[in-house]
Amino acid sequence: MGAPMQHGCPYGTHRVLEPKGVLPQPAWKIDNSMALWDNEILIDVDALNIDAASFTQIKKAAENDPARIEAAILDIVTQRGKHHNPVTGSGGMLIGRVAAIGAALQGKTDLQVGDKIATLVSLSLTPLKIERIKALHLAQDQVEIDGQAILFESGLYAKLPADIPEKVALAILDVAGAPAQTARLVRPGDTVVVVGGGGKSGTLCVYEAKKRAGPAGCVIGVSPFAKDCERMKELGWVNHALQVDATDAVAVMRAIAEVTQGRMADVVINCVNIQHTEMGSILATRQRGTVYFFSMATSFTAAALGAEGVGRDVDMIVGNGYAKDHAVYALALLRESPQLRTLFETLYV
Repeated sequence: MGAPMQHGCPYGTHRVLEPKGVLPQPAWKIDNSMALWDNEILIDVDALNIDAASFTQIKKAAENDPARIEAAILDIVTQRGKHHNPVTGSGGMLIGRVAAIGAALQGKTDLQVGDKIATLVSLSLTPLKIERIKALHLAQDQVEIDGQAILFESGLYAKLPADIPEKVALAILDVAGAPAQTARLVRPGDTVVVVGGGGKSGTLCVYEAKKRAGPAGCVIGVSPFAKDCERMKELGWVNHALQVDATDAVAVMRAIAEVTQGRMADVVINCVNIQHTEMGSILATRQRGTVYFFSMATSFTAAALGAEGVGRDVDMIVGNGYAKDHAVYALALLRESPQLRTLFETLYV
């Protein structure tokens, strides 16, 4: 590790310990000492929002035992210098307060010491040191901690708004890319399937898809849970709420075929946090349609080979959590829809 206030790579390669020559995200281990390089920002962390696929895996492995979950989180950070789940490969995001700004960034950022921010880059590349875990919120995938983190020069962030509670903002910013990407993909009159439509990112996609597809379109939400389907119906943003297991590809295909009279979907958005849902999404899509895999549990090998194996000529898009101005867009949705805001305040805080 170099001396404090040396100039580092904008992308953080100066903190990579092993293997050398890679970026921080694919690295196995990064340096999480909190001595600041001159183009880094130091954050006092309040809470982590663990990626849904990652937290689901951790909770399952720990049999929902809070002590074991806490130990697993601490072990990952101790081993890797970041919260980068070695099973799912995913991380999450954080909220905290700016503690220090490197000299090279003074005057080049709109941040000031004391600003409350959410990082919009994955915990899987963010140097993180946890002093202690204060609280686990298992239903919300949130972990309150005492700790610090580093934001690289290239790191994205959003200042937390004054008119939205912090934890509500954290919940929506964690999946801000989903509605922004949905807005790009869905056209008026489209038939859209949201796999995992009852979840956090899925609900945002359903809401946005309904706006974009318009009265001539059709939005279909898929969930294995009756309560999710009931909620989707009550919210009124889906034309159909189908209770189907997304891992049962043929069942998904048949359910979508039935409600679309065999036309299938123009756009399928996969938001689930479990593995083996690729083929259900692909088979639900019409020829030359589009599948967007927002889920971090996706195997792109399985998707590519699977589509080939069933002769589906579809465009498959890797879920990118970043879209230009996605944070502003997502927060605007909460202001736009009191119904959506109430839902987030009720379920995710």
